[in-house]
Amino acid sequence: MRAMALEAIGKPLVAVERPLPQPLAGQLRLRVEACAVCRTDLHVVDGDLPQPQLPLVPGHEIVGIVEAVGTEVDPARIGRRAGVPWLGHTCGTCFYCRSSMENLCDDPLFTGYTCDGGFATYVVADADYAFDLDPAGDPVSLAPLLCAGLVGWRSLKRAGDGRRIGIYGFGAAAHIITQVCLWQGRQVYAFTRPADTAARHFALDLGAAWAGASDEAPPAPLDAAIIFAPVGELVPAALKAVRKGGRVVCGGIHMSDLPSMPYAVLWGERELLSVANLTRQDAREFLAIAAGAGVRTRTTVYPLNKANAALDDLRAGRLSGAAVLVP
Repeated sequence: MRAMALEAIGKPLVAVERPLPQPLAGQLRLRVEACAVCRTDLHVVDGDLPQPQLPLVPGHEIVGIVEAVGTEVDPARIGRRAGVPWLGHTCGTCFYCRSSMENLCDDPLFTGYTCDGGFATYVVADADYAFDLDPAGDPVSLAPLLCAGLVGWRSLKRAGDGRRIGIYGFGAAAHIITQVCLWQGRQVYAFTRPADTAARHFALDLGAAWAGASDEAPPAPLDAAIIFAPVGELVPAALKAVRKGGRVVCGGIHMSDLPSMPYAVLWGERELLSVANLTRQDAREFLAIAAGAGVRTRTTVYPLNKANAALDDLRAGRLSGAAVLVP
């Protein structure tokens, strides 16, 4: 099989040939149709996340066809389309797993970080963390739902039921969850980097009620704000933008340090929350909602051997929507 592997932190991925992986008990093997490129992949490659399992094949927004299964997996899954997300396995026995908080498992595996992911022609995954997908769907369009969509959905749930939702950082997750918000009857207020007029036009084209720079105040107080950009300086800005009793949700796995800020910015029973990973229930909920809401992803396709170009474009902010690798 072909793959793009990370062999050293901060270095470009390397094209490699590996033996075809064989599924063990409880696993299945997918022939990869598409794998979206996530900002978390950047954090792994650039060393923002510690101790990846090197050498490593990144990628955790995987869509593929089941070609083989190990023991303890229903052979009827062979031939079906499935999706593999960031959370690749949980222990099932720790306090968090036993308390319906498997996203906080003490001994997890993460796809494309602590086990090989989908920047490859084939991948092996835990069958319990591979979700059935629409066999008639477009694999390129489906791929960003497996992380940008899932984490966006969990972030929106954490944000609560407010009507006015601010989104800081208008990339892959934002453009998906904006469509869900509008389907739910909410208003979206989009915040982008000051110079990124293209992202603001993108947000308005999707139906955002307002779009402005991240250093601007929205035209009305927000009920909640979600920060997808990995920029700690946005936290006090978002807290100032939400009403008393409002929430600010940090939706990324990595963020630069939060700056010092006056207590008055938080006061008024404002809440600051983080989102960590996802649960299988999140996936079941969101995949049904995405279908019901008619979510459409904007994608830029790259061949597998151009994975470094996709990462560079994401790093430089040159993408609108999501990058997707196609073997």
